[in-house]
Amino acid sequence: MTLTVHHLENSRSQRVLWLLEELGLPYEIKHYARDKKTSLAPPELAAVHPLGKSPVVSDGGVVVAETGAIVEYLLDRVDGTALRPAPGTAERRRFTYWLHFAEGSAMPPLVMALIFNKVRSARMPFLAKPIAKAIAHNVMSGFVQPNIDRQLNFMESELATRPWFAGEAFSAADIMMSFPLEAGATRSGLTERCPRLTDFLARIHARPAYRRALERGGPYALLS
Repeated sequence: MTLTVHHLENSRSQRVLWLLEELGLPYEIKHYARDKKTSLAPPELAAVHPLGKSPVVSDGGVVVAETGAIVEYLLDRVDGTALRPAPGTAERRRFTYWLHFAEGSAMPPLVMALIFNKVRSARMPFLAKPIAKAIAHNVMSGFVQPNIDRQLNFMESELATRPWFAGEAFSAADIMMSFPLEAGATRSGLTERCPRLTDFLARIHARPAYRRALERGGPYALLS
């Protein structure tokens, strides 16, 4: 049975399509559209996984959620893939670190930035608006943006010693890191002060497998 990617538009599941293209594994896509008012995933995804979020893949009777878990599941299907460094090497340790850093450290402050920026522009009673804006501004300037800046500086410095996050060779860790860096480029001015990360994004966007995944996945708002 062919593996199915339950693909939500403009979401982390774009990375799963890209990985599958890099691995050359056959797959099918079931497309899901976000709610036009809330931007949330549709309720149909809850029939695939109880949390009703994407990415999710189904492979026969197996259902796997969470991008990092899906990446490891797919890598296990391909013997000797070059997209995961050999065990016991410095490259493998860095690979594991960045595989988890992408969602564990990089994404939380970016999600917070998205939320507080929505608070700034949200419709609310006139008298409440200046209070909400002040709270959002203080949280962003005092906590969220400093954390984003610290992480961007750290990632920029890491690519000073090697072309890819795990080492000299492109790996699935770079696929995982694509989403927070694309989010950082659109929400946090990454391109203005991080030339190595900007170059990283240019290089991944030029990969044929990345382009094929975009063609199959459809519009991807982080690139607009």
